[in-house]
Amino acid sequence: MSAAPKPVLEVDPRLLEALVCPVTRRPLTYDRAAQELVSPTAGLAFPIRSGVPIMLVDQARKFEPLKN
Repeated sequence: MSAAPKPVLEVDPRLLEALVCPVTRRPLTYDRAAQELVSPTAGLAFPIRSGVPIMLVDQARKFEPLKN
């Protein structure tokens, strides 16, 4: 028996417009498939769990930031 895929929960668009990266204070990009809010400048991807963005740096996935 295989695990059922996780349902993709929608995040309120007004909430997405209001949130910014806690490190850079710049807008975030919503990655619906990964259920993350991405800060390319900071190199952080903040998870969305049960429709709630987790805006804690220690909970974010780290990746190579974009160069300006």
